[in-house]
Amino acid sequence: MKTPHEGAAPVSAAEAAHHHHHHHHAPRISSLNRAFLLGIALNVAFVVVEFVVGLCKGSMGLLSDAGHNLSDVAGLLLALLAFRLAQRRATPRYTYGLRKSTVLISLLNSVILLIAVGVIIAESIGRMLHPETVAGGAIAWTAGVGVAVNGFTAWLFMKDRARDLNVRGAYLHMAADALVSVGVLVSGLVISWTGWRLIDPLVGLAVAAVIVASVWSLTRDSLRLSLDGVPAGLDIAEITRRMASVEGVRAVHHVHVWAMSTTENALTAHVVLQRLEELEPVKRALKAELRAGGIEHATLEFETAAESCCDRGE
Repeated sequence: MKTPHEGAAPVSAAEAAHHHHHHHHAPRISSLNRAFLLGIALNVAFVVVEFVVGLCKGSMGLLSDAGHNLSDVAGLLLALLAFRLAQRRATPRYTYGLRKSTVLISLLNSVILLIAVGVIIAESIGRMLHPETVAGGAIAWTAGVGVAVNGFTAWLFMKDRARDLNVRGAYLHMAADALVSVGVLVSGLVISWTGWRLIDPLVGLAVAAVIVASVWSLTRDSLRLSLDGVPAGLDIAEITRRMASVEGVRAVHHVHVWAMSTTENALTAHVVLQRLEELEPVKRALKAELRAGGIEHATLEFETAAESCCDRGE
């Protein structure tokens, strides 16, 4: 996607609208909508079943996994919302549309997961201090259904996981849930065969550990992007060096890089030209270099060595 604000060259309204709404490697919208809706419906049904069985059988492993899966349903709903908001057209008030909502929703998702972790840890520790009898067979059967539901939901997102960060997050989350359900299944079998009740809260703590491991990087990255930090995988020094190496560029300064959404990066920079007459070819070369580096939106201000840059406070 290209921003209509591209330095000194004027851009027509038609060209601006075309560039502003074009999404590079956009996932198939209708396919993803169906995947999200089907995944949400399956997981809601499973959460209800898992919660009822866990409550009736007194299984902390099932109840904690149900709570985790409920947070996954909320996560899928929020990801679907972000995906749809990202398609909204730009307006005079929101000139980049609502792309930034994908970052804010990622941050909200991570907070929801961290809250779920706290509840699971507290309940699991309580069950370790005060063990209760649970039905291993019911736990195993219910968790087995969870393996199938979570595995199938992960498969729904697998084909588009490389095209969009939110979709990849949904895929990885559901794949991790399938593994967690495998752990609950194992605890149910262990209880059925050995009667060792302590395995149930231990699985609850293992579930919490898996969630923390998966959500830590999401929380860190979402927080950094919400503060307009440099997206992971981009290096300001390297970007500046590559821009300065373009033929016709004398120097580059005031470089700022941030995320417009979870999939799109933007840059602003001042470029000192060797000769003002080379502005157009240099601009095209810089845009190509930046696109190759993962930055589609670039706003460049061009200067000559004789000019005095007035933006000293940036």
